[in-house]
Amino acid sequence: MALKRQLSALDVFCISSGAMISSGLFVLPGLAFAKAGPAVILSYLLAALLVVPAMLSKAELATAMPKAGGTYFFIERSLGGAMGTFGGMATWFSLALKSAFALVGMCAFAALILPSPTTAQLKLIAVGFCLVFTLVNIVSVKGTGKLQIILVLGLFAALVFYVLRGVGSINVGRYTPFSPFGFGSVFATAGLVFISFGGLTKAASVAEEVKNPGRNIPVGMFTAFALVSLAYGAVVFVTVGLVEGKDLAHSLTPVSDGAGALMGTFGVAVMAVAAVLAFTSTANAGILSASRSPMAMSRDQLLPGAFQKINSRFGTPHISILFTSAFMICTILLLSLEDLVKTASTLKILLFMFVNISVIVMRQSKMPGYRPMFRSPFYPWAQIAGTVAYVFLIIEMGAVPLLITGLFVLLAFAWYWVYARPRVTRQSALVRLVKRVTAKELADDSLETELKNILFERDNIVADRFDRLIEECRILDLPKPVPAEEMFQMVAEELAPRLGIDEQLLFDRFIKREKESQTIVRPGVAIPHIMVEGEKKFDILLVRCREGMTFPETRAPVHTAFILVGSRDERNFHLCALMAVAQVTQESSFDKNWLQARSATELRHVILLSKRRRECPR
Repeated sequence: MALKRQLSALDVFCISSGAMISSGLFVLPGLAFAKAGPAVILSYLLAALLVVPAMLSKAELATAMPKAGGTYFFIERSLGGAMGTFGGMATWFSLALKSAFALVGMCAFAALILPSPTTAQLKLIAVGFCLVFTLVNIVSVKGTGKLQIILVLGLFAALVFYVLRGVGSINVGRYTPFSPFGFGSVFATAGLVFISFGGLTKAASVAEEVKNPGRNIPVGMFTAFALVSLAYGAVVFVTVGLVEGKDLAHSLTPVSDGAGALMGTFGVAVMAVAAVLAFTSTANAGILSASRSPMAMSRDQLLPGAFQKINSRFGTPHISILFTSAFMICTILLLSLEDLVKTASTLKILLFMFVNISVIVMRQSKMPGYRPMFRSPFYPWAQIAGTVAYVFLIIEMGAVPLLITGLFVLLAFAWYWVYARPRVTRQSALVRLVKRVTAKELADDSLETELKNILFERDNIVADRFDRLIEECRILDLPKPVPAEEMFQMVAEELAPRLGIDEQLLFDRFIKREKESQTIVRPGVAIPHIMVEGEKKFDILLVRCREGMTFPETRAPVHTAFILVGSRDERNFHLCALMAVAQVTQESSFDKNWLQARSATELRHVILLSKRRRECPR
């Protein structure tokens, strides 16, 4: 059962921005200040800069493959099942960890309201909120999106108020010394706060539920990145200028402390409300997007089938949502704040590395079905630079998160080897790339077919009769140059049994038609078409000859021939098919894609994925 497309660009913006502004802004600046001093401002800006390559890569992949699962789906289709299993589990758990991090951060602000709460009480509050958001996500994706809009707009209003009110009261002396621990600490702290931007690409996980994903996903993500980066820089800058360094370094409520120093109890209350809005939006968006990874993995047989079940009443993956919620509750009850931050950051950085590599693999595989509506600028240098930077960030994270991540990788690959490997037969784009480089024939076109189906779904294309004929027609891929007469002999041999017509009669009709009027419509392309006796007969045959077919009275070789044969009662469709072929061959990229196609499936998809008007009967 397919998911409904209900989310707009505003929903994408609110999911992305709401997933970023939470503990990363309301809790983490104090911990980060203790490691970098006032230079923590640069750490946040550096983290924002480092997320750009992954953002560009995800935007491209999401517009080419708007399917549930996002990062998992991209990695699995580009790098294969083993890497996909790791990518899916890492996406799932990193998003869930970040959402749990937000709920744990909410506990810190509950301490501003409750009189001396115990740790157990605070964790139970977080669990209670988790259950509420779980119910919201199960009941309605559209309702989840509307809740996000309300939360995010209220949050931005509070942050703008804080910055405008506080910028005139900062103490410039608090910015010196600017980098007391050296600039090396700036880069290391950027790795710590990197999780603050990890939610930016969460919208890719719900791409299957976004209306007009080719436009709305990039617009929503890029707008969220610009405004949230500005908000992070401005809020951290103001907070450092308002709060004494020794107090800020030990604070779990740094922004509220800044507002308290500025406006007293009223300021603390305003920022406490803003923080609760932020934590709520992150947890809500986290459950929404994290639950789509196990659903997508289940569709691909990497997880048991129960995870892909869609609730018949609400249209949501309720099993995946419940399992994600259960994992978050266990995390809230068992892990410390620092464990959450470092583990989630390391997994997120690894995933961003693989996303950059995925774009390179998909582009270099040169599949006709890979047609993103947004293409990353500065390719491939942005992806290469981002991957190198992410390696350094991971090294700076320290031994403990690396050890935890290594264990996670081993468990993911063990699961793939024991459970998923016997069930998965798909070939990835990486396999296709290797075979293209080594000049071997492709053994499996399943990915190319899947990409074609995704594009039909993305662009709301309803296949017509011409499409169905192309899917089923015979294809001759001639390895050497041949005269047109020899080609027609092979065509007659192929079509005669399909049409129930004498082979010699069919051959003679083609030769007669060619003598009466040449069927070359433009250099390199011919459309031989004839009428035959009978009723309800129509067929198409495709011919490609890279070295060229020689037609009478022309020196230019013909690389492409669309052969159309139909009975007289099919004249209307015959004309419709001729118009469809004309539109297909007029595309500027047709000749290049046609000659580069490496299999019969790809030749079909060059035609099926063309931007023609579907006016033929269905």
